[in-house]
Amino acid sequence: MKIREAKISDIDNLSSLFNSYRMFYGKDSNIGVAKEFLESRIKLCDSKIYVSEVDQCLTGFVQLYPIFSSTRMQKLWLLNDLFVNENYREKGVSVLLINESKKLCKQTEACGLILETAKTNEIGNHLYHKTGFTLDIEHNYYSWDIDL
Repeated sequence: MKIREAKISDIDNLSSLFNSYRMFYGKDSNIGVAKEFLESRIKLCDSKIYVSEVDQCLTGFVQLYPIFSSTRMQKLWLLNDLFVNENYREKGVSVLLINESKKLCKQTEACGLILETAKTNEIGNHLYHKTGFTLDIEHNYYSWDIDL
């Protein structure tokens, strides 16, 4: 298994994985929009996407966005998306993708990674604890959405 940065030539296979990821979270299938979204991220270099690959087949991905911590006065990476094809789960792919994300932090002299997952995501919550993340129980996280 190989972990590497996604390239524009991966867009068709990556879009299929990304579409499956979105459907996992209850969104409607839309490969075309997924492709446009990912193509923009790669071309504009406004996120980092790493993929896992077996025999030239993409099996999973992680997408990270750069943000900044004003109190630490350093870059911080938001681990926004992590997904592994169901046929490759429980084989350590997620751990490898997270480890690649940690390397990115070190390479960019960032102060760390942050992420959010549902309290009901038992697999994710176990994974993040296992890979060295600590649960922040002292802060509330709020969101505001524009009604479309």
